Amino acid sequence: MPLAPSSQPMDRLSAVLERFRVRAHLFHAGALCGITHFTAQPGRGFLHVLRRGEMVVTHRRGSGVRQRIAVQEPTLLFYPQALAHDFHNAPVDGSDFTCASLDFDGGDTHPLVRALPPLVVLPLRAVDGLDASLALLFSEADRVRCGHRQLADRLFEVVLIQLLRWLLDHPNEGGVRAGLLSGLSDPALARALTALHENPGAAWSLDAMAQQAGMSRSAFAARFKDVVGQTPANYLADWRMALAQTRLRNGHAVKHIADELGYANASALSRVFAQRVGQSPRAWLDTARA
Repeated sequence: MPLAPSSQPMDRLSAVLERFRVRAHLFHAGALCGITHFTAQPGRGFLHVLRRGEMVVTHRRGSGVRQRIAVQEPTLLFYPQALAHDFHNAPVDGSDFTCASLDFDGGDTHPLVRALPPLVVLPLRAVDGLDASLALLFSEADRVRCGHRQLADRLFEVVLIQLLRWLLDHPNEGGVRAGLLSGLSDPALARALTALHENPGAAWSLDAMAQQAGMSRSAFAARFKDVVGQTPANYLADWRMALAQTRLRNGHAVKHIADELGYANASALSRVFAQRVGQSPRAWLDTARA
C-alpha cells in the first residue's frame, strides 16, 4: 500500500540519485589558453568550474542555447546533455579551470538529463555552502596525493548535488522546464513525487497520489499536468520503465523486475514496456548493448 503522507522534511533527490547514478571524472585542473573544444558525446555531460579569470564560451548555431556567453567571475558551467562547446581564453596565461566529465546512467534517458536545461551558468557566489566543497576540491585537484583523483571525483559529485539543490529551490532562475525538477520544486507535488520515487511498486491510484500531496483528486491531476507536463499515470509509467531499463542493463530478469515494479507478471510489464518504449524488453536490451 502507498505510504501515508508525512509532515517530516523531505529528501527530494536521494531516491533519484540512488536509482540513476551520476559519476564524475576529473580531467583538468589549471589554466586553459586559446580555444578549447569540448566534443558532444551521448550520455556524457560536463561540469566546469571557472576559478579565476574571464572567458567567452560559444555554441553552434541551432544548439538551443545562446551562441556566445561572456563569463566574468568565478562560475559553474553545467552541461547535463551532450552539447559541443568552445572556451575562448587569452592565448597566454588563460583562465583557471577545474573540469569534470559526468557519466549519467542510461545516458539521455536519465531522468535528470531529461528534466534539466541543456546549460546552467551559475556564479559561485549564488550557491550557499559551496565554498567549503570547492576549497577541498581545488586542494585535491591541485596536488598529486594518494587517491586524489578518486577524492576529486567524489567532491565533484558533491558539488553537483549542491547545484541540484539550488535548482530545486530556484527553478525559474535556473531555467528549469516542465518535468521532474519543476515537480520536485512544488511543495505539494514533491510529496507525491518523492513517494512514487521511493516506492514505485506500490498500487498507486490517482486518489493515493493526491492524498500524498494533500490535495483533491481533480486539483492534483490538473496541477500535476501543468507543472510536470504529463498526467500522473503517464509519469508513473515512465518512471517505472526507466527503472526497468536500468535493471535490464544490470542483468536482472524481466520477471524479477515486474515483481519489484508492481506488475502482475513478466507479460504485463513487457506490454507496458513495448507501449512506452517502442520495443520489447529483450529487443531494447539488444539495441542498448549494441
